[in-house]
Amino acid sequence: MLLNIIIVLIVVGVLLWLVNNYIPMDRKIKNILNAVVVIAVVIWLLQAFGLLGSVRVN
Repeated sequence: MLLNIIIVLIVVGVLLWLVNNYIPMDRKIKNILNAVVVIAVVIWLLQAFGLLGSVRVN
């Protein structure tokens, strides 16, 4: 389980780095994208470690 979490974090980090360096976007859009990705990863990590119940969108 821990190895899967580490692999996912590495993949997400590399993808975010690639987007930030190689896709031309306005700085404001990049900041919003970075914030959304970081928030999503934090929520996913909290769920993975059982600190947050499942989040359901109805």
